[in-house]
Amino acid sequence: MKRFLEFFIKYPITVNVLLFGSLIFGAVAWSQLNSTFFPLIPERFIIVNAIYPGASPVEIEEGVVNKIEENLKGISGIERFTSSSSENLATITVEVERNANSKEVLDDVENAVNQISSFPGNMEPVTVFLRENLTLTITFALTGDGLSLSSLKNTARNLEDELRKVDGISKVELLGLPNEEIEIALNQEKMRAYNLDFNTISSAVASNNLDITGGKIKTDEEELLIRARYKSYDPTDLLKVVIKADPQGKIVRLGDVAEVRRQFADEPAGVGLNGKTAVKVLINNTDSEDILSTAKNVKAFVAQFNGEQKIIEATVVNNQADLLQQRKELLIENGLIGVVLVLILLSLFLNFRVAFWVAAGLPISFFGMFIIATYFGITINVISLFGMIVVVGILVDDGIVVSENIYHHYEKGKSRIQAAVDGTLEVLPAVISAVLTTIIAFATFFYINGRAGDFFSEMSFIVIATLAVSLIEALIILPSHIGHSKALTHKYKKNKLERALENAMNQARIRFYQPILEFALRYKFLIFSFSIGLFLITLGAMEGKIIKVSYFPFIDRDNFAVNLKMPAGTRSDVTNSYLDRVRIAADAVNDSLRPLIPGEKDVIRLVEQSLGPSSNEGSLDIILLNSEERVIGSTMVVNALRKKTGPIYEAENITFGSVGAFGKPVSVSLLGNDYDKLNEVKNRLKAAMTEIPDLRDIIDTDIEGVREIDIELKEKAYLLGLNPASVMSQIRNGFFGLEVQRLQIEEDEIKVWTRYDDATRASLYNLEDMFIRSPQGGSYPLRDIADYEISRGTLTINHLDGAREIKVEADLVDPNGSAPDMIAKVRDELLPPILADYPEIEVLYEGQNREAQKTIESAKLTLPLVLVLIILVITFTFRSFYQAVVIFTLIPLSLVGVAWGHYLHGIPLSIFSFLGIIALIGVIVNDSLVLVSKMNNYLKEGLDFADAVAQAGLSRFRAILLTSATTVAGLAPLILEKSVQAQFLIPMAISLAYGIVMATFLTLVLLPVLLSYLNHAKVYGLWFWSGQKPNHEEVEPAVIEMESEHD
Repeated sequence: MKRFLEFFIKYPITVNVLLFGSLIFGAVAWSQLNSTFFPLIPERFIIVNAIYPGASPVEIEEGVVNKIEENLKGISGIERFTSSSSENLATITVEVERNANSKEVLDDVENAVNQISSFPGNMEPVTVFLRENLTLTITFALTGDGLSLSSLKNTARNLEDELRKVDGISKVELLGLPNEEIEIALNQEKMRAYNLDFNTISSAVASNNLDITGGKIKTDEEELLIRARYKSYDPTDLLKVVIKADPQGKIVRLGDVAEVRRQFADEPAGVGLNGKTAVKVLINNTDSEDILSTAKNVKAFVAQFNGEQKIIEATVVNNQADLLQQRKELLIENGLIGVVLVLILLSLFLNFRVAFWVAAGLPISFFGMFIIATYFGITINVISLFGMIVVVGILVDDGIVVSENIYHHYEKGKSRIQAAVDGTLEVLPAVISAVLTTIIAFATFFYINGRAGDFFSEMSFIVIATLAVSLIEALIILPSHIGHSKALTHKYKKNKLERALENAMNQARIRFYQPILEFALRYKFLIFSFSIGLFLITLGAMEGKIIKVSYFPFIDRDNFAVNLKMPAGTRSDVTNSYLDRVRIAADAVNDSLRPLIPGEKDVIRLVEQSLGPSSNEGSLDIILLNSEERVIGSTMVVNALRKKTGPIYEAENITFGSVGAFGKPVSVSLLGNDYDKLNEVKNRLKAAMTEIPDLRDIIDTDIEGVREIDIELKEKAYLLGLNPASVMSQIRNGFFGLEVQRLQIEEDEIKVWTRYDDATRASLYNLEDMFIRSPQGGSYPLRDIADYEISRGTLTINHLDGAREIKVEADLVDPNGSAPDMIAKVRDELLPPILADYPEIEVLYEGQNREAQKTIESAKLTLPLVLVLIILVITFTFRSFYQAVVIFTLIPLSLVGVAWGHYLHGIPLSIFSFLGIIALIGVIVNDSLVLVSKMNNYLKEGLDFADAVAQAGLSRFRAILLTSATTVAGLAPLILEKSVQAQFLIPMAISLAYGIVMATFLTLVLLPVLLSYLNHAKVYGLWFWSGQKPNHEEVEPAVIEMESEHD
């Protein structure tokens, strides 16, 4: 190793080649990195869709879902599956295990579905696909005063085609447009007059509205194709279709019994913007597309469109790229500030030229990391940028240690080259171990499950790759530059500032730190007790809720949602009227809050109104002023809107505020097969939760279904040869419709339906009066052959792993409140007396709790292994297991700084804080390694133990203080940032920064005390074992190792 280092130190040209090569290739690699909002995550959700037209949720559940779910059981690689059975549709979502191959699981799921041969006969083919990861990039809405939805649709379709031609745009979706259909609205009385039924009319339309070939005629000269062209796409042409004719020349055409019109299907799919009818254009990005360039192109497209259009206006509603750009600029700004602070600290307390070469390691390390990142498909996103900020302060740690030690050897009288070689070799084991332990600590994130692991594993990659490059730079490039620079010269005269700062550092070491260290070593028990006392007080503060604990931190946003569910069966216009009520309230709230904003700007910029997926459901997306200009939190706007809207007693559920990426803070799943008992438990639980003042917006997924007309045949029906299938088929044809054919008109596949006209389908009397044909050709009113009763049906049936599920969810009144406490209250106080009456009901805790538990459970397995690896590395470095254990005692004690740091900033401890603690482990070990390594060197030089411990602390005071200060300085701008864009990263930054501050005290003060205690323990232990008392130096591994080498 010595010759290897000597080569690079003696021949700086090789180092410079490496330097410029990494900078050039790194710059190219940076330019090739795509921008995404969050890290790219492998597809892990398989969707199974089954459409069964006209089927009820119960029919869907029994005929489709149960069969598929039974076949899914036992397939390897499936974490769990959920399903939803609603009218006409079944959706099954299969969640693939993190380490499983999604493509292989997809094949297994498709095979399982294809094995089922007993699906209902009129069900459409089942579709199975792996859900593609798409990132929302930008949405805009098309509006126009007085324009019909058809006019907006034509413009939107043209825009869709034009957008797809733009480079980098492949996923364009139009929202707010119901499917179009051609309805043949039949009059019941006229059908009776002409003795016609639905099958006859539908068959006639399908047989007459078509293009068909009749073969070829081959003459001597040419071939002639025989063809009949009768297909028409114009509804008025269908009126001429002959339905019935007789030999007497009487012809009945479709127009004699029906009206034909092209119309939007009766589907709840409307979109509005600020009270105007709109079509929403949504652009998503695939993993291979760049979100920033896509959004830039779309914004230019919208600007050009608005410049050319006079009637229709395109309004950008949501631009995720702006949010990413804001976060990117914010993180880069904070990162640059951190770099500047690091450079200032280095310059103040190191030789200026030494500081310059140490700081030069920053761009070298980052550009080297960019080369590696390109190969592994890393993108520029908020998490990877945060990783760069985290590593800024850590990067210079090894450079500080190496450069300081080289300078120390030069001051002993060695030549510059020899000082560079010897100084680097002396700290080589400690530096490698320090970087390796940090890499091992950050590697934990690769094995953390849940969304937190998915996101922050990319941060871990950035840190590890950058540290790996920095290690090469610190051991090869840095010593060469210092060895050949004017930093090592006896002629160098320090200026007044440098002399003053060096004097200040010496004064801090001699007058401040040395007395404290001497006091600590004299009164070891007092210092030890003080440290343990701080730790116990911190635990008490957490237990007493002084320091709050939550699953995930509350993250303010620039928009929030209002979700409304009316009773099932509520007509679309009624649902829209209640949404309008909330929208009008939003306008009033905007007026009341405007004076609080500088410049009296609108707090609520836009209100996007959407209806669906059912006629009784709708939502409002409230788009707020940018957080930097708004100065008030979104919570204030949410509460004001809730108050202004007032209670909507007719609603089944209404919630204000968006669901976070990690789910609801309180989410309880009730599982069982007895629906009535599930419903009873749900009602009792909701009633109990309403008594908790800390909860709001308590909702459940068990919405009462639409009122159903249950038909029951009389005996007369069976005597006439009728049965339930034949009767319901005819009723369905009249009131739901009979699909005649499908016409491809431009981009739309339009279904042609026959059904009764609106007037006939609007009356229960007309159902009773409907004539049912028997197999013998007779016609009988439905009232003569059947009875009916009206009752409530089921709207949606949800399953979790094959069992029926009802979910009860709630939000916290205080966004920074403790979700774990609320879950504990529900689990330990509310549910036990309820479940005592229903022992067969199973309970799962979903939402944030599930995500948190996935992370915690994986950490319980991974973290001990990581800690063992770190101990092995330290043991290998010092050849002492006991010294490794002493260093590790500092880790739990450093949590004191983490906990009180969160308290000072008013932020609860969360999973993100826990991830910061994992990152902290490696940094804590770094400083400890530096001190213990120096102590061992002093022992080898012949100092007695007490002097070795004290001198190690004093000699490494500046290095430890600098490494800690630079790391904290790199994170400080982010911690102090008030922008919404930084809030979700601050808990990790607090854990690292405040944990390092506490660890600095522990390393400089408590670690010498613990090393002294360990030494005394070994002395007295050996004395007890052998009967002879050794001196304090003889029991130290460094001395023992040195003596064995001499032997």
